[in-house]
Amino acid sequence: MGRSIPDILAGNPPAGQWEWTDDTEMACSLVAELGRHGGIDQDRLAARFTARCEPRRDYGFATVGTLRRIRDGVHWRVAATAAFGGQGSCGNGAAMRVAPLGAFYASDPEKVVAEAVRSAQVTHLHPEGVAGAVAVALAAGQAAHARITGNPLAPREFITTIIERLGDDEMSQRVRQARALLGAHVHEAAQVLGNGSRVTAQDTVPFTLWVASTHLNDYPAAIATCLAADGDIDTTSAIVGGIVAAHTGCGGGPGRIGVPEAWVATREPLPSWVSTVRAQRRRKSGLGFGRLREWLVSD
Repeated sequence: MGRSIPDILAGNPPAGQWEWTDDTEMACSLVAELGRHGGIDQDRLAARFTARCEPRRDYGFATVGTLRRIRDGVHWRVAATAAFGGQGSCGNGAAMRVAPLGAFYASDPEKVVAEAVRSAQVTHLHPEGVAGAVAVALAAGQAAHARITGNPLAPREFITTIIERLGDDEMSQRVRQARALLGAHVHEAAQVLGNGSRVTAQDTVPFTLWVASTHLNDYPAAIATCLAADGDIDTTSAIVGGIVAAHTGCGGGPGRIGVPEAWVATREPLPSWVSTVRAQRRRKSGLGFGRLREWLVSD
């Protein structure tokens, strides 16, 4: 807030410190779990989400309620199922935090899908909420794999590869719409796909895939596009930033513009419990924790 988009892109961002929100806090929990254990244990992850939840970080009302029930002794599956009248949540919370997981398993799409499902179910049991997390994780995995191999996909191919691993549900249909809108103006894309204002996965993830595929080589431009679309900006920026940073890294590279150093310097420090994590093992598939940590940037 407090600067125009041209100002931000010209290197004149708002003065800090920039506080991170629930998107980053929950993503940090995923990073810590992957770094310490190399995979997702749902019981342990639910306990970590509960212990680290700071409602002041702009958590959604439904998520706070679910985590409080877990804290009070309700099993996470029971608490997550109870959301929205027994349907489970189809909110964008599972998608907003999952990009680092996709990057971690970058060379193993089947593992990306399986672990993304497990990470989502802890709080979001509705099929669309889970599908949103899977789509974002696949996108981050592709972005990271493109960085490893040096063979990025064109925007249409990027989205098509994600669609091929989604089910026949609303999420898949709306991601297909995102593919059809490639080349459109951001306001048209947001009008058709949504900008997260409804805080559902269906209203958030398709737009973020449109942005990420369009600006995969340019982190500042990708974030500026989320700002221009308005809506649930911290969540769309967290999702898009997670995907794009998996490709550009912080420093960028040939043909890639990474996370600006000034943005990282202005960001509130990440939680101490993730900043001090050291990998107990490295993954042969994917990027591994050591290279993943540098891409966990604030939203």
